[in-house]
Amino acid sequence: MTMIFGVPIQAFLGQLLVGLINGSFYAMLSLGLAVIFGLLRIINFAHGAQYMLGAFVGYLLLAKAGIGFWPALILAPLAVGLVGIVVERVALRRLYDLDPLYGLLFTFGLALVIEGLFRYQYGASGQPYAPPAQLAGGTNLGFMFLPNYRGFIVVASLLVCLSTWALIERTRLGAYLRAATENPQLVRAFGINVPLLLMLTYGFGAALAGLAGILAAPIYQVSPLMGSNIIIVVFAVVVIGGMGSIGGAIATGYLLGLCEGLTKVFYPEASSIVVFVIMAVVLLIRPAGLFGRVA
Repeated sequence: MTMIFGVPIQAFLGQLLVGLINGSFYAMLSLGLAVIFGLLRIINFAHGAQYMLGAFVGYLLLAKAGIGFWPALILAPLAVGLVGIVVERVALRRLYDLDPLYGLLFTFGLALVIEGLFRYQYGASGQPYAPPAQLAGGTNLGFMFLPNYRGFIVVASLLVCLSTWALIERTRLGAYLRAATENPQLVRAFGINVPLLLMLTYGFGAALAGLAGILAAPIYQVSPLMGSNIIIVVFAVVVIGGMGSIGGAIATGYLLGLCEGLTKVFYPEASSIVVFVIMAVVLLIRPAGLFGRVA
């Protein structure tokens, strides 16, 4: 049997794949958080609940309306994004000029309300959500067996993350968004509707969470607790990458997912805390995060 670092290569590559899949979700979720914080200066603690909402929208579309995975992959993020737009329009825009703590407390309370409502209706146990038939089964790569749906997750996550980075950093719309957060009065003077930009930004960040949720549903099942189970790790990812850094959120999400997977191979007992250990070390050395801007 082929060994690598004293571990069977199949076990090593299997855990590496698990880490890459987890990293794909960390990257998408931390990207949404980074977009919202970087452009709105809101610490969106409701992000985990929006992730859970995306999974439940897909599940309910299938169970109640018979709508399959592929249409739901478009409809679920749109639905969660619309909910986010309503939240921003009704409540969050009143908090922009206040201490960021108020935004954190509001979104934290909102997350508890959403999770509580779904726990009351569906309980704490998970609901199954099958992957599409086109991605059933797996592919034998010779050195390992790759489930098709998990391979799709990795590719889809990369496409979403890179497209979002390009939108924010390389387009005129992204320049308007970044300028609106730095100097909204000047941007308004050029005739740009800043409140509309901020509303769409929050809706877009929420839609990213909803997209991650429906993609995660066939792997982790649909549960009211799925958001609270992952959001603390995702916040750690954002802090390590640098608050508001789009590229940092993406790179750190994948790297920490891989670190978590490798830790399960060599020291399984530490796999649940390795992200937080890395966060503590990074903050001691570089408080702004690996990719954050030092004030």
